[in-house]
Amino acid sequence: MWNVPATTAAILELGDRLVCQGVTRVVMEATGTYWKPYFFLLEARGLDCWLVNARDVKNVPGRPKTDKLDAVWLAKLTERGMLRPSFVPPKPVRQLRDLTRLRTVLNQERARHKQRVEKVLEDAQIKLTSVITDLFGVSGRLMLAALIAGEHNPHTLADLARGNLVRKKTALAEALNGKFEDHHGFLCQTLLDSIDHLTAQIARLTEQITTVVRDLPGPEGTSALRPGPSLVERLDAIPGVGITTAHVLLAELGPDMGVFPTADHLASWAKLTPRTTQSGAKRGASPTGRGNPWLKGALGEAATAASRTDTFLGARYRRIVKRRGRKKALVAVARSILVIAWHLINDPDTEYSDLGSDYHQRLIDPNRRTRDLVRQLKALGHDVALTPATA
Repeated sequence: MWNVPATTAAILELGDRLVCQGVTRVVMEATGTYWKPYFFLLEARGLDCWLVNARDVKNVPGRPKTDKLDAVWLAKLTERGMLRPSFVPPKPVRQLRDLTRLRTVLNQERARHKQRVEKVLEDAQIKLTSVITDLFGVSGRLMLAALIAGEHNPHTLADLARGNLVRKKTALAEALNGKFEDHHGFLCQTLLDSIDHLTAQIARLTEQITTVVRDLPGPEGTSALRPGPSLVERLDAIPGVGITTAHVLLAELGPDMGVFPTADHLASWAKLTPRTTQSGAKRGASPTGRGNPWLKGALGEAATAASRTDTFLGARYRRIVKRRGRKKALVAVARSILVIAWHLINDPDTEYSDLGSDYHQRLIDPNRRTRDLVRQLKALGHDVALTPATA
């Protein structure tokens, strides 16, 4: 056993020595991003690299904790078949991940800048957000530009309203009556420049993501099968899922569902299934777990959007939210979206077909439903006589 520096030459030399000694599998613990150079360079040397979850190889109480003993512990667990490899996608999918995750980070940063602009306006007693839904729409940007340019007359600023806001000029004039000074103008201009710069970067990333998705290879053995725009469009057909979310799904899952034998395996990997805990005769459900934050974040947004639609997913949310609450209902809808995405990615000939918001109502047996309602009325002390309705 020897120490290996984290340099390219040293890692490649390590790979050669392992191959010469007949080693076929290398197991490493997932620690931040430090595992990546070892994984990718040793994989390029032809070694079977496994990345394992730190939770599965955590330190056992009473065992000394050193790097060398950790390596010995990993080897023992691997020999006994007590470890399972984590999902590490191929290089094209990893590159797509880098792009989609960077776009998500830039979107979050742009949202923070927009919130800072609203904070500056509140400091200047400009209550524009109480009247305008989108401060950074056409009307909002015109008013912000006029404020920065030195126009402080609230009625003149209200005349810049466009579209439906024209009917709210009186409320706009009242909201724009504040103490906006040059200091606030400088802050707003600086923040708006950053927002515009981030918007341009996000647009560039979206163009690059579209190109990468179009050239993304299909599953092994089906090189002619490419996800391309057709798969993105089929994922886009799911209620709540847009083009951006479809890109995230492809980046986090990849185009090859052979890694996840069934949709239930995928839902379990994504931590969208409750964990059952049992103690004696008592059974309970534990939290789902953290999972992939990039995937769960995108699915959460899609579930929130789908919950407002008149579709099967929207009806599913409304049925569950009444008895389980909003958070659990969103998790259930997110899981349904992920299961649908698994089927669409796994089978290139599958297209999404909505079951309809009345799907569960159609499954109800009218006679059984009638008996249940009559039984409930009798339990409340009523005499029930049913008369068939005439057509």
